[in-house]
Amino acid sequence: MAREGARPAYDPAGHDPALRTALQDLRTGRWMAMRDLLERTTAWWQWTQRTQVLAAAAAGTDVVRAWRAEEPESVPAAVMHARVAVERALRARRERHRRTHELWIEAWDASHTASRIAPQDPVPWLCLLALAQLDGELSWEEHRVAAPEPTLPPGPWGLLAEADKRDPHNREAHHRMLQFLYARGPSDRPAEAAGYAQWVAGSAPPGSALHVLPLYVRVERYRRGGGHDAALDLHWVAEDATREAQRALHSWFEHTDTPERSLLDLNHLAHALWGALRFGDAARVFDALGPYWTPLPWAHRVPDPRDRAAAVQVFLQARARCRAAADESDRP
Repeated sequence: MAREGARPAYDPAGHDPALRTALQDLRTGRWMAMRDLLERTTAWWQWTQRTQVLAAAAAGTDVVRAWRAEEPESVPAAVMHARVAVERALRARRERHRRTHELWIEAWDASHTASRIAPQDPVPWLCLLALAQLDGELSWEEHRVAAPEPTLPPGPWGLLAEADKRDPHNREAHHRMLQFLYARGPSDRPAEAAGYAQWVAGSAPPGSALHVLPLYVRVERYRRGGGHDAALDLHWVAEDATREAQRALHSWFEHTDTPERSLLDLNHLAHALWGALRFGDAARVFDALGPYWTPLPWAHRVPDPRDRAAAVQVFLQARARCRAAADESDRP
């Protein structure tokens, strides 16, 4: 890929070629590559990421059902069944489908079954956390547990604790908690989410992707405020915004290698550093992205977030600006 000017690709597999191969097989109705990939996945961060991406692709198919029919005792198949069931329930909610509640209960049952079959696996608990956002009235007791931090609201803290027990500082677990907070209503959720993200990032170890969490909250606040203003909007150059971007750079990016980095996290960090006028630092993150991008957060910089062509143009302009600044600083 030419360093300058190349249009990026959106690829859920990102820098994971083995996952890309499994996705290609899955899309043609085959499940064996998915099974083989998951059987040799040992790190929880990678297991979490791979099962989530595979479930998004499998949710509109019967591939996982076919796998379970062939291998009913397979533990990975049971976990993937829960993942797919949750993905379908969340999609039904977004589409206001009449079967949303039915799919929710099916996904809850599948997740609890997976938690018994795979007791050391954090993913079934991530599934239950994801489903918590469907309980807008907090009618389920497990969704209104008192928070460990007095300034935070009740929520599915017990589910988060179970996930954390199995994989401390799990990236998806805390993103699911953010989604839960946002789903509870419009009044003071941004403030709660900001407090939560700062609380989580403040206790995360070096190299943890949770140092990027406040950048997601800042993007959401920007979106709710109308968004798509000029690139030098004060929202991004404010002292706290710059501090958050720099902390994510130094506490996460500089402690990790490309395979472990989520494309979404890299895009949010590049976006935040660009917005904070830290062009040289942002150029390093753009280089780490390589040929890939994600529509978010760039889509919030254009009037119509559904206009992917406009969003990618913002990405390209930001990347070019940052790389030009980095090249200038390298000249003698």
